[in-house]
Amino acid sequence: MNRRHRREARQLQESIDRRLSDQRILELLAREGFRGPRYDQFVDELVRYGISVLRGWMHSGFVFQLTADRGFGLNPHENDLEKLASDSDLREELANMTVACALPRFRQRALIDGGWTYEGGASITTYFMGACLYDFPNEFRRYRAGEERYRRALQRQQDFYEVPVGHLSVSDEVIGNLEVLRYLYEISDPRLQKAVALTIDGCSQEAIRQILDEKSVRAIEALLYRWRTKKKRDGGEGDQHDQSPGR
Repeated sequence: MNRRHRREARQLQESIDRRLSDQRILELLAREGFRGPRYDQFVDELVRYGISVLRGWMHSGFVFQLTADRGFGLNPHENDLEKLASDSDLREELANMTVACALPRFRQRALIDGGWTYEGGASITTYFMGACLYDFPNEFRRYRAGEERYRRALQRQQDFYEVPVGHLSVSDEVIGNLEVLRYLYEISDPRLQKAVALTIDGCSQEAIRQILDEKSVRAIEALLYRWRTKKKRDGGEGDQHDQSPGR
């Protein structure tokens, strides 16, 4: 056998050993009804593996090739690829949401219904990553839709507060509008910046909750309240700006 054949034979044997090991583990978990401490440990390891792999696929952009192979043409923009490559928090958020959505269906189909088998040719982790690739497109589209809503809200806000030439003499109005924009751009927390921009734009707190994917309206209220309180304490917010974020 030449070197290539030896390598292929070794890889085949490793795949067989890995799938045999997976089969023994699943047989044990099945006897316990896929519940209990042993199953929880299995899921914990699977989740950590899935998040790690998805983060790597997003960082390189390879995730879009894999999803396209499955019929999901996400057509990422260059800005999307750049954001995923540079924003670790975004990769973590999308990976967490994707794994959380994929896990219940994987448990039912692959484990309880016996969808994964040794004869299938894939390890249990490979099978799970395949399941994740069917949920990633929805999470990515949801993220991209939220970004687009935020971009439009920010653009409308900029257009609204752009100072017309004929009103330059109204000094109080000019200063007020510029101050609002300054405060908005000085906010370093992207989530807070979106909440403030959308609030100023007239979005309801329920709409903001959906865009930011928060669990409750109270979370939005608390986020804006802390920001308003800090601006008051720092002496950086006048009465007219105090009204906008609390609507």
